[in-house]
Amino acid sequence: MQMIDSIAQLEALYGHPVENATAKELDHLIPEYRAYIEASPFVALATVGPEGLDCSPRGDGAGFVRIQDDKTLLLPDRMGNNRADSLCNIIRDPRVALLFLVPGIGSTLRVNGRAGLTIEPDLLQSFAVDGRAPRSIMVVQIEAVYFQCARALVRSRLWDPNLFVDPSALPTAGQMLAAVSENRLGGEAYDRAWPDRAKASLW
Repeated sequence: MQMIDSIAQLEALYGHPVENATAKELDHLIPEYRAYIEASPFVALATVGPEGLDCSPRGDGAGFVRIQDDKTLLLPDRMGNNRADSLCNIIRDPRVALLFLVPGIGSTLRVNGRAGLTIEPDLLQSFAVDGRAPRSIMVVQIEAVYFQCARALVRSRLWDPNLFVDPSALPTAGQMLAAVSENRLGGEAYDRAWPDRAKASLW
């Protein structure tokens, strides 16, 4: 397999970015970028640590990532599986990347920066949903923010309901868990219990 192993090779193949690709990058939010964060119910969070990389989905009502100011974002940590991979990484290496999606919209918004974790009681309570506050809040200091053009989402037709996959065509969570645990965990009982378990533990 012929591999690229130098920046020079890469630049020879791809050339240099056009002005549109670099002019859109800022170190702070502008109203147009704020609008995407405020409309987004989903963000992919990438972190790095001694054990390697992690990318995890985060979601809630639109605007769940709060804009504190033009250089600072607040991201509540809701209920999950308690692996805390992203949080462990942030403690040891503050570098993070966020990719915001807005349903039905092709463009995405990207944020790179550095993060820390706070458990300040009043701030936690301000993020409470149904009386449940997050256990911690990620404070992201923005170093770069820019929009990504819609090509990837246009090619993938991600929001086209005609291409939505029938859930029965893929393994369920219970089936996957059973497969990796040699049937010690998961299975049909896991899948049956999931809707009620999720409803009781969303926040």
